[in-house]
Parts: sequence; C-alpha cells; structure tokens
Amino acid sequence: MNTRVPTVVGTAVLALTLLSRPAAAHVDYVTDGPGEALDAVAFAISVLSNPGNAAVFGISGLAVTGGLAAYLWVRPTIADIVILRDVLVGYSDLVPWMLRLSVGLPLVGAGFQGYLFAPTVTFDPTTNPLVRALFIGLGFTLLFGLATRIVTTIGLVTYGWALTIDPSVVLAMEYVPAFLALLILGGGRPSADHMLQQVASTDGTYYGRIDPVHHLKRFLDATTASYREYVPVIVRVGMGVTFIYLGLFQKLAEPGQALLVVEKYDLTAVVPVDAGMWVLGAGLTEMLVGLVLIFGFMTRGAAAVSFVLFTTTLFGLPDDPVLAHITLFGMASAVFTMGAGPLSFDDWFGRPAQSDRETVASAD
Repeated sequence: MNTRVPTVVGTAVLALTLLSRPAAAHVDYVTDGPGEALDAVAFAISVLSNPGNAAVFGISGLAVTGGLAAYLWVRPTIADIVILRDVLVGYSDLVPWMLRLSVGLPLVGAGFQGYLFAPTVTFDPTTNPLVRALFIGLGFTLLFGLATRIVTTIGLVTYGWALTIDPSVVLAMEYVPAFLALLILGGGRPSADHMLQQVASTDGTYYGRIDPVHHLKRFLDATTASYREYVPVIVRVGMGVTFIYLGLFQKLAEPGQALLVVEKYDLTAVVPVDAGMWVLGAGLTEMLVGLVLIFGFMTRGAAAVSFVLFTTTLFGLPDDPVLAHITLFGMASAVFTMGAGPLSFDDWFGRPAQSDRETVASAD
C-alpha cells in the first residue's frame, strides 16, 4: 500500500479547510447590510489575476486532484477505517433520534426567539403567539418523538408557508431534507412513538384498548419501509445542495457581503492572504464539498470535513447563531453514520475486499 496517498489527501484537505474556515457560515446571519455592489465575475478575475493567489489556487487544485486520483488508483484498504465503518453501521437505528434532535432544538429556539426557520426572518412573539406556539410545539414533539410523521408533515407545510412570507427562508433549506428523512423513518428509538407502539401492540394492555393510532403507525412503517434505503441519499443531497447554495449565492455571487465577514473578523490575520482570496476560496471549497456530497464520493470523509467546518466556524465567528446550524450538525452526523447509500459513486465504485470471504463494500 502506498503510504504517501493518505498524506497527500490529508494535506489537500487541510489546505481546503484553512481556505474555508468561514465557509459554513450563513453570511446573512453575521453581517448588516448587503455590502459593496461588486460584479461577481470581475471580482473573481481580479482575485485570480494576482500571481500569488493564482499560484495558491493552482497548487491546491493540483494537490486535491492528484491526491484523489492516487487514492482511487491505489484504493488502499485501511483496517481502522473498515472497523470504524462497521461500528457506524451499528448506529444506523439512532439516525431518526439524531435528526429529531437536530430539528427539534432549533425549532424550539426559533419559537422563543421569534424567527421563521432562518434567524434573519423574524416575527414578534408577543403579537404572534400562535406562530410562537406552533414552532415551540413542533420542536418539543419532535424532541419527544411523538406523532413524528404527522409533526414533520406539519413542519414541511409550515416551511412552505414561511417561504411565501419571506423567500429568504431558503437560507434554512436544510430543514426540508431533514423533514423528508423523518417522514420516511418515523420517530425511531428512543422515542415516545416507539414506547407507545410497544405498549399498544401488546395483548392485555389497557393502553392498547384505547389507542387506535398504533395501527396507523404500523401501516405507515410498512408503507415507508421500501424507501428507507434512500434516506442517506435524501440527507446527503440535501446537505450538498445547501453547501452549493451557501458557496454560490452567499459568497461567489455576493462578494461584497462576503468581504464584510472577512473584514469584521479580521480573517486575513488568521491566514495571511488577501480578502478576495478568502471569499473565493471559501465559496469554491463550499461548492466542492456540496458536489462531493451530492455525487456520494468519499461521503463519510466529506461529512467529517463538514463537521469540522461547522465547528471552526462557530468558534471563529462567535456571534454566528448556534441554533441556526444545529440542523446541519445533525445532518452531517447522520451522513457520517449512514454513509452514501445507493445512487452514489461510493456505492458504485466500492473498495477492494479484504479477503475471499468478504464482498466488495462501499468505498466511503
């Protein structure tokens, strides 16, 4: 096995991480105003016309491309990763719990703080008590895992309604794939749904005599069973689209506003490159991570990098609202647990079997 390959890949990932520390931030959440109106294409050309910037981008691009090509050529089987993958598969039944927490907590926060999914779309809780109660109620019922599929359906409808109120709710688009995944998976365990189902479906229980709903849950579980294998696809593609949106529309298409973030947090002092390099590097890196997730390429690795980006962003940008990123944290955890799933490069490409007794497994 070529031991240089992991080193090359690790170096490339580190370079991308340094270039994209603010990448996971929603720019609108930490800036006031749109910033200077700049032509996106002209801005990118001006940044890359600097020989130093062009050299950094060129070397980073070659390192990433060469490292990935070498990895795919050698396809090393690392026992540590194989064991980690097997352990993570055993956590798959906890994915609904992860998603419920990652959606329920920010919904409760949105209700108490007074915003519709995205912190930039606010309402007055004192004059809109029903909206406040709706969000808090959705959040707590998801945390408890009570009537999960019904609640997620209401959540999807509420998100659609919020979009008609203010289209900028699209900033919180990660709620949609999380809701869809829960619609298929249900509450899972531990959840109130699971506990009540166990009691109600046992002969001789008092609760089973008065609760007809458990028959509906059993029917929905059977109906959605064939779609469960596509949950990893829904979550990773949803994450990927979110990354591409943030990279393209929040940074590359609006460089003036992204420059405000660089200036506000003095990011050029963290890594000594010019401000334009920060913006372009963050936007392109975020789009690259998004494409990797959409195509399901080295998916668990991409999810791990995403988690690191979210974490460094929250520490690097102290006034970035934590609640607004919990859903993405949960989705990254779910993708890391489940892997790419079907309809992915990892599933198609696989990895070499470790022995004659083992079938080829997913490469992620």
